[in-house]
Amino acid sequence: MTISPRNQVKCRQIEDGDREAVVDCLTRGFPRRSRAYWVAALDRLAHRPPLADYPKYGLLVECQAKVVGVLLQIFSRRGEGEDAPVFCNLSSWCLDPGFRGFAIMLNARATARKEVTYLNVSPAPHTWRGIEALGFRRYCEGHFVCAPVMSLPKDRGVRVRTFAEHAPEAARLSAREREILAEHAALGCRSLVVAAGETAHPFVLAPRRILHGLIPCHQLIYCRDVADFSRFAGPIGRYLLARGGLICLVDANGRAPGLVGTYLSGRGPKYFKGPGRPNLGDLSFTEFAIFGH
Repeated sequence: MTISPRNQVKCRQIEDGDREAVVDCLTRGFPRRSRAYWVAALDRLAHRPPLADYPKYGLLVECQAKVVGVLLQIFSRRGEGEDAPVFCNLSSWCLDPGFRGFAIMLNARATARKEVTYLNVSPAPHTWRGIEALGFRRYCEGHFVCAPVMSLPKDRGVRVRTFAEHAPEAARLSAREREILAEHAALGCRSLVVAAGETAHPFVLAPRRILHGLIPCHQLIYCRDVADFSRFAGPIGRYLLARGGLICLVDANGRAPGLVGTYLSGRGPKYFKGPGRPNLGDLSFTEFAIFGH
């Protein structure tokens, strides 16, 4: 395709009326994903509560009224209150052949808000150098593949419960944690509360399949600290095993103390750009939960 004159190419926010054309572009850009996958992804973005004046869907590049590029954005606050830091997961970046030269323009527009921390949590290996050149820094080197049921118990009397908003253990969580667990449960994740004595600890895990879809597993999406997952791995593992789950994926920068498994460096590295360094174990409101895998 011959690139049209530069003044005919522009980048702007995706609007509701663009959805069909955006799905077309994403289907071209990611042929391993079905059109139904992208329709469902945009549906989920459409139904998320708006966050201030940030885009609902993300950005597109168009030429002569045709969508030739897309970058989806998922905005959320991490922390309590309306002044909590804003994070944005940049996802599903694609440009039609002949328009790849506009990638830098698209990135510049997508990362223009300096108060926002931007995440790239599923970069393809061939893009690592490119996103590093754009100012992104790696905060997660790989992941730990573990069988939590094999971890030795560290506390007595620990109870693992499926999150229920009005359950006694849920009252021990903060309002924001209850929101995270409720919203992720609605997205199909497992939202759990681990009660230990008088304390309660939130966890979110998303069902996934690895090894070309052959092996079911769970990916840790949210907890206060990865150390909490190690502490309660045994009880969580027994809960998951009773429901057909044995393996978990946990973001890591090395071996995870207390977990039985294997650390895979360079598998699933994650990047950020902006004022706030993300915590390991917090993939809340990212594509892993919103879109599914």
